[in-house]
Amino acid sequence: MVDFQFVTERVAVGGAINTLDNMRRVAEAGITHVIDMQLEFDDRSIADGTGVQVLWMECPDDFLPKPNEMFWEGALFAMAALEDPQGRILIHCAAGIHRGPMMTFAILRVMGYGREDALSMISSARPQAEFPDVYVESVEDFVREYLAAEQEEQGIGNRE
Repeated sequence: MVDFQFVTERVAVGGAINTLDNMRRVAEAGITHVIDMQLEFDDRSIADGTGVQVLWMECPDDFLPKPNEMFWEGALFAMAALEDPQGRILIHCAAGIHRGPMMTFAILRVMGYGREDALSMISSARPQAEFPDVYVESVEDFVREYLAAEQEEQGIGNRE
């Protein structure tokens, strides 16, 4: 059985999907997009015919800092999915403890949730989630870059 919980009405976090039957269950739950943070398994191999779009991130759970580029890719995929009023996204890794919650944290931060609120929302929905300091700091580094890019795009701070 596939294991995931909704953090918001449209954003879920969980563990491995691994089978076509489980991917069908994900689709039946209204999930339209999946961010697969596992290094171990590519969900694209079980998504055909389900209508679920998959982004495979191949992220190791090595307790090392994660690059901003990875968060950009995941956040842009998620935000594009959520532009559709029917879009719902599942972010997962193998066990749903580190990598899936880490990317979910990044996406919630991009959606405008504060650091503590986002962490609390994920922990409430998925109590087994853990947030190693190095992963939290990686997300916060990305968020600083994201917010700076957003301000630059809006022309804020470019007064001469």
